[in-house]
Amino acid sequence: MKTRVIALYLPQYHPTPSNDKWWGKGFTEWTNVGKAKKYFPGHDQPKVPADLGYYDLRLPESREAQAELAREAGVEAFCYYHYWFGNGHEELDLPFKETLRTGRPDFPFCLCWANETWYSKFWNMDGTVSKKPIAEQLYPGDEDIINHFNSLLPAFKDKRYVKVNGKLFFMIYTPLDYPEVSHFMNLWNNLAKENGLAGFYFVGHLVHGWEITPENVDKLMSLGFDAVNVAGLFRAIHKKRSIFARVVHKLLKRPYIMKYKDILPDIINENDNRADVIPTITPNWDHSPRSGASGVVVTGVTAELFKKLVKKALDIVCNRSDEERIIVLKAWNEWGEGNYMEPDLKHGKMYIEALREELDNYQK
Repeated sequence: MKTRVIALYLPQYHPTPSNDKWWGKGFTEWTNVGKAKKYFPGHDQPKVPADLGYYDLRLPESREAQAELAREAGVEAFCYYHYWFGNGHEELDLPFKETLRTGRPDFPFCLCWANETWYSKFWNMDGTVSKKPIAEQLYPGDEDIINHFNSLLPAFKDKRYVKVNGKLFFMIYTPLDYPEVSHFMNLWNNLAKENGLAGFYFVGHLVHGWEITPENVDKLMSLGFDAVNVAGLFRAIHKKRSIFARVVHKLLKRPYIMKYKDILPDIINENDNRADVIPTITPNWDHSPRSGASGVVVTGVTAELFKKLVKKALDIVCNRSDEERIIVLKAWNEWGEGNYMEPDLKHGKMYIEALREELDNYQK
């Protein structure tokens, strides 16, 4: 019995003109990763990549090596974050476009439209965020919706594109922020059929802890989504961030510290038993490379604890149809959030081996 693990993938690790302009010449996510510092005794920072090194996603060898590791882990596909801000404005599109153009790596893929405004952010110790927009997410109307579809049509027709029940898997990252999302989905489904495609399997993503509720799952399903994916780690963090932790955070000027074993029960919980909910597994979390002392740091992750989470997700989806037995892995390579599967100097292939072991155990 095979389970489909789809890993969210950040296509960031290469210089771009916009990042040069906003953050300085040559900036990539590795800039944040490399300058990370320890905020308390035992804090596991900075994270240092092992097998793949500080890779550059302009290089096909880097992309091929990532796919090989993903196969080793039992991951079926990468779900590339896709940035379309409206009026043809794209960012971080080179790695996926090169994957599409070259046919390499020969590894399945799908897309998650990260429909959020980008900000220059400064995290405050009181938990607030000061921010200035640098790339605004716009929804200009039907012409833009059609242009967006046509820009991705070669990807939708690629044999590597992930399908569920014959339909193209497409995730929308912040669907509750898009007032016309139902119209968007209807128009794209019509465009797909006009181009000989069966249509889309639309997945609405719930990412913010306070918005991950049964009521919002119902709302997304009523809007026409085929399934909802919940980022349960953030639900767990939101629930477990106690008043005591807030006081310690402010007094000591250090990140919120939470133990993986304490939040584990809430990363996947009873609300995820619904057939229309796709559970998410997350190997780790440490936002301090981006947000400094204002971030959240999860500590105490072990292979055994991660395997417990994987098994919980497998138990949730085991009775679903072959096509819809899906788990989202968040994420493959979010190094700036301490949220990655790729090998590092401290843990090696711990996450990769743990995921593979649990998948193999379930498929015996």
